[in-house]
Amino acid sequence: MVDYHAANQSYQYGPSSAGNGAGGGGSMGDYMAQEDDWDRDLLLDPAWEKQQRKTFTAWCNSHLRKAGTQIENIDEDFRDGLKLMLLLEVISGERLPKPERGKMRVHKINNVNKALDFIASKGVKLVSIGAEEIVDGNAKMTLGMIWTIILRFAIQDISVEETSAKEGLLLWCQRKTAPYKNVNVQNFHISWKDGLAFNALIHRHRPELIEYDKLRKDDPVTNLNNAFEVAEKYLDIPKMLDAEDIVGTLRPDEKAIMTYVSCFYHAFSGAQKAETAANRICKVLAVNQENEHLMEDYEKLASDLLEWIRRTIPWLEDRVPQKTIQEMQQKLEDFRDYRRVHKPPKVQEKCQLEINFNTLQTKLRLSNRPAFMPSEGKMVSDINNGWQHLEQAEKGYEEWLLNEIRRLERLDHLAEKFRQKASIHEAWTDGKEAMLKHRDYETATLSDIKALIRKHEAFESDLAAHQDRVEQIAAIAQELNELDYYDSHNVNTRCQKICDQWDALGSLTHSRREALEKTEKQLEAIDQLHLEYAKRAAPFNNWMESAMEDLQDMFIVHTIEEIEGLISAHDQFKSTLPDADREREAILAIHKEAQRIAESNHIKLSGSNPYTTVTPQIINSKWEKVQQLVPKRDHALLEEQSKQQSNEHLRRQFASQANVVGPWIQTKMEEIGRISIEMNGTLEDQLSHLKQYERSIVDYKPNLDLLEQQHQLIQEALIFDNKHTNYTMEHIRVGWEQLLTTIARTINEVENQILTRDAKGISQEQMQEFRASFNHFDKKQTGSMDSDDFRALLISTGYSLGEAEFNRIMSLVDPNHSGLVTFQAFIDFMSRETTDTDTADQVIASFKVLAGDKNFITAEELRRELPPDQAEYCIARMAPYQGPDAVPGALDYKSFSTALYGESDL
Repeated sequence: MVDYHAANQSYQYGPSSAGNGAGGGGSMGDYMAQEDDWDRDLLLDPAWEKQQRKTFTAWCNSHLRKAGTQIENIDEDFRDGLKLMLLLEVISGERLPKPERGKMRVHKINNVNKALDFIASKGVKLVSIGAEEIVDGNAKMTLGMIWTIILRFAIQDISVEETSAKEGLLLWCQRKTAPYKNVNVQNFHISWKDGLAFNALIHRHRPELIEYDKLRKDDPVTNLNNAFEVAEKYLDIPKMLDAEDIVGTLRPDEKAIMTYVSCFYHAFSGAQKAETAANRICKVLAVNQENEHLMEDYEKLASDLLEWIRRTIPWLEDRVPQKTIQEMQQKLEDFRDYRRVHKPPKVQEKCQLEINFNTLQTKLRLSNRPAFMPSEGKMVSDINNGWQHLEQAEKGYEEWLLNEIRRLERLDHLAEKFRQKASIHEAWTDGKEAMLKHRDYETATLSDIKALIRKHEAFESDLAAHQDRVEQIAAIAQELNELDYYDSHNVNTRCQKICDQWDALGSLTHSRREALEKTEKQLEAIDQLHLEYAKRAAPFNNWMESAMEDLQDMFIVHTIEEIEGLISAHDQFKSTLPDADREREAILAIHKEAQRIAESNHIKLSGSNPYTTVTPQIINSKWEKVQQLVPKRDHALLEEQSKQQSNEHLRRQFASQANVVGPWIQTKMEEIGRISIEMNGTLEDQLSHLKQYERSIVDYKPNLDLLEQQHQLIQEALIFDNKHTNYTMEHIRVGWEQLLTTIARTINEVENQILTRDAKGISQEQMQEFRASFNHFDKKQTGSMDSDDFRALLISTGYSLGEAEFNRIMSLVDPNHSGLVTFQAFIDFMSRETTDTDTADQVIASFKVLAGDKNFITAEELRRELPPDQAEYCIARMAPYQGPDAVPGALDYKSFSTALYGESDL
């Protein structure tokens, strides 16, 4: 006889056991490899052998009684092989070969061999267990054979999630007893000594049979007997263990406990189906809850963004001009603050909104749910339209601000020029009306009359010289009116007063000339020298007045060329000063000559030159004023030249930076386009590469900030053009926003591909093959292809396409009928064609299991079978059941399950 202790070193299941049982693979063989020391350990302990004899005997009788028989002694009653064959027929449901009825040893060996052959046919390799040992009543071999039968027919087919057999049974026990205090199942020996684990298993499935809260951990015998008696009375599980033996043993026999516990598993198998159904429902509900949360987030973010756009556009479209440059510059500063502070976060929100929308749609497709339709007016296209309207208003608002500032600047310049010229003219006309109305010619001498006539001629010459100034004043007033100057009323009043006075001076001049001419025949020629002085002094005086006016004239320029033109004109004026000085000296020489003649001829002059009011003192005073104004004009022009040189520096500085940033943004846009098409390596590698690329783009932001600072300096300097670059700040901003949005969308596409791959079980090799096929037929390398290229791609992958089938596929990959198929749509189609997802029918079937085959389910059943939050989720959304078999509180799980897959607005 073979020694069982030595032979059992190789006692194990063979590889062929993988073909039977839910565990699959070689799990049972692996498990049995861990059971090699079964005989070495347990059979050395008589207490363990005793427990096995009782448990295995009770287990065998629980099946033999179905055939109307039983055994008393496990190592004696199987010796002839007859009851052993009968046991195998009962537990397998199959017929064994006809047994031999003889009493001889050879007949018994043949019967036992038939039983062992049947066990071996089920994929179990029996090593060192022979028919002779069983016939001879070898207790160790007999117990080993029965344990093999128990493993194969009672334990091997147990499967919980990814585990099976012993590990599966242990995981099932842990799951079922997890909520119970003082229970911690870690094995099949000491974890069961206090009896609480047995009671917890029964209470979990049949709570009405056990008062668990009244059990005490320090009373294990009572606990064990309670569980054994309830199981035998109500669950038809025979008592296979003795409470005293378990409590009195340091470590109860593992196989006896496992055999007994497996009976609980099979007794509650119906409840296990309910748990599986509940898990499926929980999974579906979790997906739906997450999708609803994403929908709510999208709706809120879209509402907030649209509300911000709605509030902002009227502000940008408010084009009410202000009266002063300071007020308009404050508006410009508010607009810059909007650009720098308020808009950038909204750009990020808009980008995030599109990413959330795409992710949500991908998750809905992967879970076989209908596409998400946002509330009316909150589509991505609605937000894009609102954003486009915002940017149009923004561009128009900035152009209006700058034009309005230019207009006000021009107005201020014209208004100051009007006031200056009006003041000069009014100063000149002061007293002229009284002089023209004076009737001094009535009592004057002949010489006085002649002098008055000459003086009047000089006045008329002076009057004609001032005509141009009056016309300039009127023209400036007209321009101020046309430019809508805020103080036009006062300008018009003053201008009208000047024109009316000018008309009156003309009329009075004409009347006085007529009066003087009446006595002209009586006049003699006056001193030619005085007359010559008067004639030359008047124009020279006018020249000096004009020079002083020009030297004090305000100017406004925007370019270095303009200021250089003014400087050149000023230099030309200064070049005429020597000739003017010579003319001054010549005029003064005439006056001196007149005084010399009078003195030499003892002529006493009656006062100043009767033909002019322009005295030598006036000429010298005005000449000195001109000499003072020239360097002041030099200084003002040089200051403006310095300002324009500084502006030119700002232009070149901005252009230098913009000419780097602009092409960089364009280059990055092109590189992203290539990356999104070429994409090498795993999706995780691609995602990591894209995120590194995104970080490099974000790290470039300081260059854009520097450009913003330079642009602000340009705007503060009121520089409106830049010939050194074709890039405006607006172009750079738009390009930067597009760059950030593009890289974010590309990253989101890869994340959705990973989501699709993981959800649909697509391997990395399949994903790379999909990408290679798509890129091959994406001939334009745009990331999408037309229907003809897509048809060619499908044919290349083995599809036999008729027109109807192709139209069906196109409706899936291009639901909006854009005529283009994206890579994401292609992946969704391929994964949908090769994988399965939960369906409404599957969910209905799961609810039916929980409801015990009823057409409705109650709130109490939902709360018992599902986690609390998901149970309440179902109760809140299920409609009352209206069928003929309805009871109070019945809920309609069928319409709820169908709605999960047929409606998007749950």
